[in-house]
Amino acid sequence: MEYQYPFSMDWSTQEVIDVVHFFEAIEKAYEKGIKRDELLSRYRRFKEIVPGKADEKKFCNEFEEVSGYSPYRAVKKMKESESGLIKM
Repeated sequence: MEYQYPFSMDWSTQEVIDVVHFFEAIEKAYEKGIKRDELLSRYRRFKEIVPGKADEKKFCNEFEEVSGYSPYRAVKKMKESESGLIKM
């Protein structure tokens, strides 16, 4: 994709990489589908880095604005699903 992922200058290099992996998982959910467990794992790591709801909303909204993919909807679908593939 031809856009930049949102991140904070306060994060370590590894945290930036992990947040990018989360956003890549969202892209995968929209483009091909992703295993629920993989998305859940990446979301949990994202929440370790971005624990606050306000910050989560800010970064997810920034990502949706540039990509057109909604992390909120993908995570909601993941939470409602028991197992299997998450395909948006």
